[in-house]
Amino acid sequence: MQNYSVGIRSLALSFPSTICTNDYYRQKYPQIVSQSEQKSLARLFSLADSTPSNEFDQEMLPYLQDPFRGAVERRILARGESSLTLEYRAARDALEAGKFSREEIDLAIVTSFGTEEVVAGNAAFLVNQLGLHCPAWNLNSMCSSGIVALQTASTLVRAKEYRNILVVTSCAYSRLLDERDTLSWITGDGAGAFVVSEVKANQGILGSKIVHSAETCGTFHTEIAEDSQGKLRLFMKTGKGANRVISNTAADFVLRCCEGAAATANVTIDQIDFFIFNTPTAWFTKFGARILGINPERTINLYPQYGNIGPVLPLANLYHAALLGKIHENDLVLVYSFGASANATAIVMRWGDVALGPAHFFKESSIE
Repeated sequence: MQNYSVGIRSLALSFPSTICTNDYYRQKYPQIVSQSEQKSLARLFSLADSTPSNEFDQEMLPYLQDPFRGAVERRILARGESSLTLEYRAARDALEAGKFSREEIDLAIVTSFGTEEVVAGNAAFLVNQLGLHCPAWNLNSMCSSGIVALQTASTLVRAKEYRNILVVTSCAYSRLLDERDTLSWITGDGAGAFVVSEVKANQGILGSKIVHSAETCGTFHTEIAEDSQGKLRLFMKTGKGANRVISNTAADFVLRCCEGAAATANVTIDQIDFFIFNTPTAWFTKFGARILGINPERTINLYPQYGNIGPVLPLANLYHAALLGKIHENDLVLVYSFGASANATAIVMRWGDVALGPAHFFKESSIE
């Protein structure tokens, strides 16, 4: 069993057709922009005290004069698009890149954040659309869902319960946030998919560490309210004191998970070739690098292109790192992800010969 190596065989991304820039909000909501420091985004990412009190605050400080807190673009679902359409395209591309037939996939794990199917989730709908005949289930660990699903899938394959597991992750913040809420200004939509199965010896998942993030319970919640068309929808809201909770706990989660995953993999942080952080803020890559004492050049940050895309963030950063040649076969890669009111997790893997889906997501039209 120890020589049975399991990891990612193929990886693909899918994004909506619309890119929304900061000028869109400036032109459509000039009054909200002028009053932005009194709104939800500024309350979430601000200094409760007059001076930075920790490393998170120190890295955030340069962005506090920007009403968009470092966000530049975000990809938003257009009319006729849904989390399911994004998931389907990402899943199809991951299967085609890895040359997997429908019959070779014997389990699908789907993690949909902001799905249209609030109760059921997308798993059954997606496998039906893909023409798969395997079991399918929904998994939720908030913004850490994709990496928790990776650990789950690799464990099941290593135990030989399944051979090839398709994991699909999507985020549709635009379904959970009203664009009049400034919190929506840093969020976007997208999907990622990968196939987990046996890989070359000594490649794939080497170790992981998952801890619960119960300290952050209450930082976000959902409530039913009217949207701009007067229709009732489920919206995500920030909780009281969320800024202090996130700021005060972020470093501990990074250290516990990253050092724990490295120890489980029997390597040190210094031996890691490249680091993938989920990047829910513009400064999180620098913050993570600072906490771990590494050169920021050993990381990647796609936040300016995508904003916060929840559980898809680490997959997008991982994909681009491979596409841009920042990681190579047999490199040691550490992936960290955090989900509020859920789990923080890190995985160490030795990167293999991973087939990448087509990079067709830079062709969208912009809304300015």
